[in-house]
Formats: sequence, structure tokens, C-alpha cells
Amino acid sequence: MEVDLLIVALLWGGMEMLGLWTAFDAVMKIRLPESAVAWAISLIFLPPVAVPLYLIFGNRKLQGYASSRKSGDQDLLPVVEGLVSRLSPYRSVSDDGLIGDKLIARLHKIPLVGGNHVTLLQDGRRNFFSIFAQIESAERYLTVQYYLIRDDAIGREFQAKLVAAADRGVRVFLLYDEIGSYGISDAYIHTLEEAGVQVRCFPSFRRSRRPFQLNFRNHRKILVADGRTAWLGGLNVGNEYLGLDPHLGPWRDTGVRITGPAVLGAQLAFLEDWYYVTGSIPELSWEPQAPKDADGGRNVLVLPSGPADDLETCRLFFMHAFNRARDRIWIASPYFAPDESVLSALRLAGLRGLDVRILLPERADLWTVQLASYSYLAETESGNVAVYRYRPGILHQKVVLVDGGLATVGTVNLDHRSFRINFETTVVVRDKSFAAEVEDMLERDFAHSRRVDSSEYLNRSYGFRLAARTMRLFSPVL
Repeated sequence: MEVDLLIVALLWGGMEMLGLWTAFDAVMKIRLPESAVAWAISLIFLPPVAVPLYLIFGNRKLQGYASSRKSGDQDLLPVVEGLVSRLSPYRSVSDDGLIGDKLIARLHKIPLVGGNHVTLLQDGRRNFFSIFAQIESAERYLTVQYYLIRDDAIGREFQAKLVAAADRGVRVFLLYDEIGSYGISDAYIHTLEEAGVQVRCFPSFRRSRRPFQLNFRNHRKILVADGRTAWLGGLNVGNEYLGLDPHLGPWRDTGVRITGPAVLGAQLAFLEDWYYVTGSIPELSWEPQAPKDADGGRNVLVLPSGPADDLETCRLFFMHAFNRARDRIWIASPYFAPDESVLSALRLAGLRGLDVRILLPERADLWTVQLASYSYLAETESGNVAVYRYRPGILHQKVVLVDGGLATVGTVNLDHRSFRINFETTVVVRDKSFAAEVEDMLERDFAHSRRVDSSEYLNRSYGFRLAARTMRLFSPVL
């Protein structure tokens, strides 16, 4: 018995030493104080559980991608420099301060450009109808990237469209995230490859310096046809995005179709990911194509962000827009677990008298973040920030409207993961008519929602509030 206790004591002591070492590592390497504190406490007081989790989830930089980007700069530099030069005649200057030309110049290689058509696609059927029609009419190539592809009815129709395109001589490049698409079958991939589709998975951990790193996701959804038309937004490829999953029910999502010079920004985001995975640069068109009837068109920026960025591209962009807003900030997001800086910016806007609204789902597909969102209700209420919950079904769209002239549609949720860990893409549109379309869309969504207040958190049981606060505490970790 004494020997057994000694062994247990030695093992626990070893775990404590490892916990202390990893706690120091967390404090030194994790930039977000909330994340560092959450990890340090867990690692010191519960090392057998926290240490393995830290090895998997603790890193906030995908070192393999960052190294690939630096080594690939010389290879991609001619493409980027040539593209910037070709986009120069379409460059648009932000005149309302919401975007910030100097900020964009520091965050991204590609400027805001005019001469674009942007179509707002407000549900899954419209998105897939538009996408499938373009796949059928593609002439030279398709660059396709999704976080999640399912081997279900809509996934197989998507597969058939890509196979048919490849059969008629269109070059097809398909990139999917290996964690998001973990359920995709080998047979599904084999069918694509047999047709000549070049299929690759984005490795979330295999090229990281930490061999067990599983924390990173490529959350982007991009399809570009012939360098002329692009689709981006919140939709992946699966039955649920058409509202066909009986367990999830109706699904509310939003995407955009872009034609014009800004399409090449989406294509560049794909190329950087493709280069990371394959080390190769496919032959693509980099000549801007402005629609003949654009008549000045809409000003658009496709802004990619991710854990390999030198700066926190996503968070800094939205913080700038929130702080410069004058009248309104409307946000639709399936997840709400912001850090203190973003929460403070929203509360400050509300206290300044702006119309600040956050639209969340009544029922979400990820219960941990859903639970954490309740713990913010007292703070949003005291900051004059109105929170609504969408009732008809799952709300998955990621849309932001600022004042009357700036709207974004993309893959970014209002949480730590989107701001710092995931690879994301945001379509930024500076155009009053497009903003009016987004306003009308969100007005309809708010009409099908109910406003919530702090009582939904404060009047719940102690156990519920403890669980909500715990999920909030660990939201930077998850």
C-alpha cells in the first residue's frame, strides 16, 4: 500500500511539475490575458487533465503555416505585386472613416476596390442554386474551399457538379478542412480524384511544430470561377444548410456572390492556403474583370484573417469599425463570446447613444458557446446593447452592419476562436445601397426574434449561472 501511495505521489508530483512548466509557457506565449489566466489556473490545479488539453489546444500560432508563408513570400511575391499593380486603377478611398485605408494597408496586401457587383444570397437554396449554375458554366478553372463537406444529398450533388466540370476539361482545385470535414468518406474523395479534381485537405495540425496540435481550423468558404465570380459567406456543403436536417430544423444563413476586381482577393486567399498545403502555385487568371454595366460598382474588400497573421487582423478591423461608428452597429452571429476589448467597444457604442443590436440564435448547434453567451446579458444590458434571439430555427449567418454604408458578410463569429484561432474570410462592402439591402434583411430577422434581458441569466438557478460563467471563462481555451 505504501509503495502504491509513493508511486501515486511521484506521478502527481511529476504532473505538477509539468503543469507548472506549461503554465509558465501559457503566460509567456498567449497574448490574451483571459486565455493565459484560464490556462494557468487549469494547468496548476488540474494538470492531469489540463496538460494534454494544452498540448492540443494551447497554441495560438499555427507555426507551420507562418513558416510556409514566410518561405513562400518569394514564390507568391510576383503574384501579389502583379495583382496590386493591376488593381490600382480600381482602388477606392474610404471616405467615411469606417474602414480606414491606413489600417487596411497594414492588415492586408489588397486594397478596397470599386467596380464590383455584389448579390446578397439570403438562404441555402439561393446560394446553392447560384453556385451550381456557375459550376456548370465554368470554362477554365474552379478554386473551391470549404470548412465542412458532407457526404449527404447536397454533398453528392456538389460532388457530381465538380466531376462534370472536370470531365469537360475545367481544372478543379478543392481544399477542405480535415477537422471540419472529418466525416467525409474515402470513396467520396476517390470519385473526385478519378475525375481529375485536385483534392487536398487543410491539415490543422500535421505541419505544426506541435505534433498533437488540433486547435486550428480553416473556417473559410470560398468558390471562385475563372477568376471572375466568387461566392463567400457562412454556408458549408451539407443538408443542414438547406434546412434538411430533421434534428436542427430550419437554417438561416447568408452568402454573397461577387463579380468584379474584388474576386481576385478571394482567389488570393485560396492560393495562400493551397500553397501551404501543396507547395505549388497553379496557373490562374489575375486580370481584373469589371462588369461592363458596373457603372462605378460597389466598393469591396475580401479580408482574410488567421493565426499566422503578424497582427490580429480580424479583431483589429472590427474594433476600428465599432469605435468609428456614429449611428448603428447591428450584428448577427451564431456565437457570442467576445473578449473584454470587443465587449467594451460595443458597450461604449451603446452608451454613446448608438443603436447597438446583437442577433443570436434561440437554439444553437454548439451548446458550450450558447451557454457562455448568457453570462454576457447583464453587461450588454448595462451598456445599452440590445440582444435578440432568432426563433424560427438555427441562425448561422455572420453579418455586421455599421451605420448606413458599411456591411460585412463572411465566416467570422463574434468569439475568440474566429478572432484569433481560425482562418476566416470577411467580405467588406462599402456601399449605401448594399447596406440598405442588409438592413432590410436584418429587419426581417429581428421581426422573427425576441428581445432578451439579464433576467434570463440572473433569475436562473445557481447551477446554470455557474455553468455559464465556467463556459465563459474557458471560451478562450475552447
